[in-house]
Amino acid sequence: MTEQLDLDHLRQWIGRTEEASDIVTAQLVKGLRATLFLDIGEPATGDAAPFTVHWCLAQPVFPASMLGPDGHPTRGGFLPPVPLPRRMWAGGEIEFIEPLRVGDDARRTSRIADVTVKTGSTGTLCFVSVNHEINTARGVAIRERQDIVYREMPAGGQNAAPMKAPAPPPPGKHRESRVSDPVLLFRYSALTFNGHRIHYDRDYATRVEGYPGLVFHGPMQAALLIEFAAKLHGGTAPRTFRYRGVQPLFEGSAFSVNANDTAHGLEMWMANADGTPTMKGTATW
Repeated sequence: MTEQLDLDHLRQWIGRTEEASDIVTAQLVKGLRATLFLDIGEPATGDAAPFTVHWCLAQPVFPASMLGPDGHPTRGGFLPPVPLPRRMWAGGEIEFIEPLRVGDDARRTSRIADVTVKTGSTGTLCFVSVNHEINTARGVAIRERQDIVYREMPAGGQNAAPMKAPAPPPPGKHRESRVSDPVLLFRYSALTFNGHRIHYDRDYATRVEGYPGLVFHGPMQAALLIEFAAKLHGGTAPRTFRYRGVQPLFEGSAFSVNANDTAHGLEMWMANADGTPTMKGTATW
């Protein structure tokens, strides 16, 4: 039984800040390039890293004794102690100002921007919005808002109220197909030091959280969309990328990265093997 959600208490976390720093290494860049289906090469000091390398940097590190049953750190600390047990990225917005490069000492300042509660088809949802700013010696590189959603656990280990499938998008003018497998998910979990068990522990994902299989990371979906957008625009990242998850994507089948041109950039989406969108985004330059 989930403990009572006290929104007034959780909103006391709004305004809290946290700082962390890390170095962009050539080995990290090689690993992320390989995972995102990019040319691996031999990155040298000063070479541009994949555009979302900051999601691999300065991740929180806790001893095993401080992890919850889902593999995440126990509630509290910088993020508010939301009592709902399921936690996932819901979406966000990124402003790319200057690429991170091999050798950069990247400094991240994070701030809790908002905490809200909604009721959906799957029950109570608590959204926590976090603003980040990434700086290097050259100045601001990235500004970002991340939206994290906390949800109730399904009764009896089953998805009692599956998400309603979003309406199918128009055919994509630009499209790449890939296959999701457990090795891909493991690599991204390792690169981002993400212990969330829905990405690598099939028994936990299916028996406890009620999913049909291992869950594809929301950030990796967004990263693939961003790299595809840059590929379509001569290697330049969009000035702004907005995205939101609309349906879980699972390992073990094909998926596609899709885009259509708009007046200001690209309308983008990830889709599962059936063509159902799992994440939607817009890229503008």
